[in-house]
Amino acid sequence: MKLPDPQAFATSWTSQFSDPAQWQSWFNMVPDVQSHPIGAILRDAGATIKPDTIEQLKNEYLQQFGALWQEVLSGKAPSLSDRRFSSSAWQSNPVTAFNAASYLLNAKFLTAMADAIDAAPQQKQKIRFAVQQVVDAMSPANFLATNPEAQQKLVESKGESLTKGLANMLGDMQKGHISLSDESAFEVGRNLALTPGHVIYENDLFQLIQYTPATAKVHERPLLMVPPCINKFYILDLQPENSVVRYAVEQGNTVFLVSWRNPDQSMAQVSWDDYVERGVINAIGLVRDISGQDKVNAFGFCVGGTLVSTALAVLAARGEQPAASLTLLTTFLDFSDTGVLNVFVDETQVALREQSLKAGGLMPGRDLATTFSSLRPNDLVWNYVQSNYLKGNEPVPFDLLYWNSDSTNLPGPMFCWYLRNTYLENSLKEPGKLTVAGEKIDLSAIDAPAFIYASREDHIVPWTSAYSSLNILNPKKPKANRFVLGASGHIAGVINPASKKKRSYWINDEATPKTAKAKRADADTWLQGAAEHAGSWWPEWAKFLAEHGGKDIKAPTQPGNAAYRPIEPAPGRYVKMKAD
Repeated sequence: MKLPDPQAFATSWTSQFSDPAQWQSWFNMVPDVQSHPIGAILRDAGATIKPDTIEQLKNEYLQQFGALWQEVLSGKAPSLSDRRFSSSAWQSNPVTAFNAASYLLNAKFLTAMADAIDAAPQQKQKIRFAVQQVVDAMSPANFLATNPEAQQKLVESKGESLTKGLANMLGDMQKGHISLSDESAFEVGRNLALTPGHVIYENDLFQLIQYTPATAKVHERPLLMVPPCINKFYILDLQPENSVVRYAVEQGNTVFLVSWRNPDQSMAQVSWDDYVERGVINAIGLVRDISGQDKVNAFGFCVGGTLVSTALAVLAARGEQPAASLTLLTTFLDFSDTGVLNVFVDETQVALREQSLKAGGLMPGRDLATTFSSLRPNDLVWNYVQSNYLKGNEPVPFDLLYWNSDSTNLPGPMFCWYLRNTYLENSLKEPGKLTVAGEKIDLSAIDAPAFIYASREDHIVPWTSAYSSLNILNPKKPKANRFVLGASGHIAGVINPASKKKRSYWINDEATPKTAKAKRADADTWLQGAAEHAGSWWPEWAKFLAEHGGKDIKAPTQPGNAAYRPIEPAPGRYVKMKAD
């Protein structure tokens, strides 16, 4: 094995990134980055690194590369802590171990250089994100020529693994996405979305499902669940053992749920106002009519929570307060900090979307799926490239990953309004700044106690951003709000069944201001004083719903009413529609 001279290698590696022209030259050699929108930002950034910083990084790199060199020359395979290189095929061979170790060292210092760039915070975040995409893509584990596990399987299978891998890759090319799960193992309505119920209303935007009670008595106030329109609703009703919907039904709630239609060209002109007025507000009216109750317990997950809150603010402007309570799961109301998604949103990118979609059209579901996969490329892209294509393995059945690949389109006008007014301009939290469905909206005018849940490792809705909703809702009644922080991420934190007794959650009710004039603790202070509890947060939510559910009454024996008859069994047709 011939190794490079360490001094020359270190000098060459670090000197590539000392000025904008060299950044541009390096990125031009990487087609995936060059074609990515962020590649243009990098080439036009004009970002630099201070010479003394370059020198410091070079010296650190040289020191660590020299130590790695000495390990290899002594016949000792470098230790590899990265899970991508944890198998004996990487660890036992000095050549492959050095290849992986030098990649990790190079990745570490390329990332350090990105962090050292002199640039505005958002520009720096975009550069850091793009560099990380390249770093992850260039892992030796991603290529057959440098992956000893794949090579070993190729020999042991006498070439069969390569044949299967190519077949898997061609199949995915036809589907338009990487298979994360055995998609033949699942079917919505057969072994997903199984909670019994009926569709009792539909229009061109959504179907309304009423679920069959599981208890003899129910809380008189029904629960209306609004899932995100950016995904299929059955993330809340995967299988009986991990279904939020089934759990809510079993806790004595009469549950209604909005099942959004997967948009096609007939919905190319649908706006945010339509989702609020003809979607959520319409659903609230239907549930009140069918249940005979003036108030409902409203629920929104992610974008669904933003829609529900907007709808309730519109109704408040009209003098109506139909919510007995409001549950928001991993929801933005304050978009000050949108985490890593911020790299996809600036004036230039939003204006480009508006130019192509504002007047009509569809935001393809595959583009949205690609965006979210890029937030965790090693977990949602390269892991499956290695397993499915290089090693010829078949993906195992996994309900959550099947759902993750079942993408939805979005109407262009709705998507553009959402991008500009929330992510870009953060106008939703400002009283009276936005007009929705003909009304100037003020989220603080919603008169309903709020249960706000966030996930601690959420990379889509940072938990501190969800916490900010406490300062927007019920400003004159801060004690009406409840905040619960769960472990794990955006999806796994929410889908944490009480029966499994897994993970944990944090509460700190003592931090709730006692009066409207009292200052609320910031998020970090809240967490420092919070108590951790083992298991799922679901029982805390069930208790909250019971407190605002009214008296117990006999469960309804039939879905709908005289005006709204069952149309078809749950989960209905809309959720089964595939994105074009």
